[in-house]
Amino acid sequence: MPAVYPRLWRYAVALTGRRDWADDLVQTTCLRALDKADQFEPGTHLDRWMFRMAQRVWLNELRSRKVRTGGGLVPVEEIDLPDKKPEPETNILARDVLNRVNALPEAQRQAVVLVYVEGYAYKEAAEIMEIPIGTVMSRLAAARKRLNSEMAEDKAKVQ
Repeated sequence: MPAVYPRLWRYAVALTGRRDWADDLVQTTCLRALDKADQFEPGTHLDRWMFRMAQRVWLNELRSRKVRTGGGLVPVEEIDLPDKKPEPETNILARDVLNRVNALPEAQRQAVVLVYVEGYAYKEAAEIMEIPIGTVMSRLAAARKRLNSEMAEDKAKVQ
């Protein structure tokens, strides 16, 4: 083993890219080789056997690091995956709201889409529509009032 050690260390540096990790890898490989000495076949190449062992030890180390840092593979059965599909009721409500928004007067509809759907700030929406910011706020307030009253009427009809 002493004759193989310098070459094994160079190989470990090439695998790990760092001297300190190479030192650890060579030490672990040598310990494993001593533990598994009965598996070595006399007449074969000790260096190749130890290089393969070092490679396997390093790959195992990389896999365990990925798992420890959250990058490893985890069986699907162990993951709690939330169902991202909306419920049918959500689709019906969204369609109803969209229909009501589309029924708003054009100026209100434009303000609602820019601010609430596209996420623009009032100032940005005012610049896009080339109107004062107060007018955007007024149109949004009018649209909210109209949508709230329509929803309240529908709720009263259902009860």
